[in-house]
Amino acid sequence: ALLGTGLCHVGAEAEGFGQDARTSPPVAEFNWTAQLVEETYANITQKCWEFFVDLMRNVTASELCEWKVISRPYSLLQACLEGWADSLRYGYPNALAEQYIFQSHHRYFHNCTLEHQVYFDPPEDVLLAMIIAPICLIPFLVTLVIWRSKDGKAQP
Repeated sequence: ALLGTGLCHVGAEAEGFGQDARTSPPVAEFNWTAQLVEETYANITQKCWEFFVDLMRNVTASELCEWKVISRPYSLLQACLEGWADSLRYGYPNALAEQYIFQSHHRYFHNCTLEHQVYFDPPEDVLLAMIIAPICLIPFLVTLVIWRSKDGKAQP
């Protein structure tokens, strides 16, 4: 459906071939150059983007940050970009697909904030103290257990 502009002529009839079901016209083999693959993928990704924009027209501004609402259009955009890249053996992820993903975030989701607090790594000095403190505590506790067990008296 996305290739409908000149790549496939579905309605054209092959002339000079019999109507016998066992015969078919010869299939032309294309020698896809890297440039042709890139141009084809660029055209297809534009169609993927237009389809995504069309789907997003049905989403209200208040629903833009609700994953249950935008997951379908977003997933379809990603599937379209990835599927066509695989079909054309173009490689995914690629710069063009990333551009459309970033464009979708910039255009539609830039005002979405997380409801939950975002946690960051603590500063290095705090992190180092949190790592070293338990390590230093272990020999002290082992020494304490050994010292208390040398008493020889049965513990109640």
